[in-house]
Amino acid sequence: MLEKLRERLQAHRPRRVALRLPEAAVLMPIVDRPEPTLLFTRRADHLNTHSGQVAFPGGKREARDPDLLTTALRESREEIALPPECVELLGRLSDVVSLHGIRVTPYVGLIPPDLPLTPDPTELDTLFEVPLALFLEDRRHHTDVIPVDGRPYYVPNYHVDGQVIWGLSAMMLVELLAEGFGQSVSLHREPAGRLCYFPERLARIQQRATS
Repeated sequence: MLEKLRERLQAHRPRRVALRLPEAAVLMPIVDRPEPTLLFTRRADHLNTHSGQVAFPGGKREARDPDLLTTALRESREEIALPPECVELLGRLSDVVSLHGIRVTPYVGLIPPDLPLTPDPTELDTLFEVPLALFLEDRRHHTDVIPVDGRPYYVPNYHVDGQVIWGLSAMMLVELLAEGFGQSVSLHREPAGRLCYFPERLARIQQRATS
């Protein structure tokens, strides 16, 4: 399964955002277990923004970062003590724009199991893994319908052992599932199951592509 994922992501041509925006990058770490998992973080409750939210390790690009992959690996080292040399890069996904106007570039990486990872308590409450099978079998709790510029985005919402995976992280997951695993899932096609409607978003969170 992971070898096929590597091939598909290497052939994928991710979209790039054309807007001039502050940049950030995240790492989507796949743990190389007999039953592979995805590694997530939960932001600390004491933070002023995004407190308690589930996310992938990552953060804003610094002036000293030569590229966004460096940003993703540096932030992963700082946030969860993940050594960059332990990450096998599988590929990049399309840029997404957060509600705060930050362009976020996701990278997919394979990491060994049972590394001594530790969340930085100044930023994170915990780390946890979710079996890839949960996402491949589309075991979403419900779908958040988020209108952006008059167009609905169907964003899956997953509940796993008390954790909620939604929003930007779930949008990245949709592309990973569609492009990396060939799953029939899309942000632009209404799925079966319960829908939860949100008001129109003022910020543009859609994936904007250059020609």
